[in-house]
Amino acid sequence: MVEAVQDAGVIVTGAGGGIGAALARRFAAAGARVVVNDLDAVKAKTVADEIGGIAVPGDASAIVAEARDALGGTVDVYCANAGLASGGTEAADEKVWALAWDVNVMAHIRAAHELLPAWLERGSGRFVSTVSAAGLLTMIGAAPYAVTKHGAYAFAEWLSLTYRHRGLKVHAICPQGVRTDMLAATGSAGDLVLQPTAIEPEDVADALFAGIEEDRFLILPHPEVAGYYQARATDPDRWLTNMNHIQQKWESSQ
Repeated sequence: MVEAVQDAGVIVTGAGGGIGAALARRFAAAGARVVVNDLDAVKAKTVADEIGGIAVPGDASAIVAEARDALGGTVDVYCANAGLASGGTEAADEKVWALAWDVNVMAHIRAAHELLPAWLERGSGRFVSTVSAAGLLTMIGAAPYAVTKHGAYAFAEWLSLTYRHRGLKVHAICPQGVRTDMLAATGSAGDLVLQPTAIEPEDVADALFAGIEEDRFLILPHPEVAGYYQARATDPDRWLTNMNHIQQKWESSQ
């Protein structure tokens, strides 16, 4: 495991706190050279200074070239971690939908477009997508988030099936609740569905490193998600009925 990341050039987006910061710390502790990206320049610098990394603040969609230069011209691992927890229904403003799509899906696509030519040429590269269990299942009260996280998962899956024979490693991390500012922002829906089993960001980093060790695509920091995902696939009507009961419980609590 250590050999896989020792001296590797790693970019972690959205790494000013939460899961991203935990990933950055874990990669640095394993001997990687880490670029810490965040929209908040102060947070990016704070984490970078802590781990001996390099802060490259800004929009995750636009920093790949600068971050690659900061790493000496080579990126070995890209963690597409920056995300937006957009709540609302189908009636959410189109600007909310567009921003969720841009951050949760298009940023991953733009990064892959920038990174893949070099990775495919040399026959190696690792793309880590922080998706969420919402990308496998769904999330009440958050249509833009649930839909775009499904898109993020689909893109990671497509990358893996298309390029794995050419040396690309892809990992999709799909936790449920993680004790971060993003979880706190989910409000009563998150309190009902996510808080009871919420884990620490460091647990997510541990799960990713175990998945890298075992060369697994799907990373489930909450192992029970596998059972929910299986139930959704084998009996979707029963699963939807159960989810609707949770929706009704949430509505009655408002």
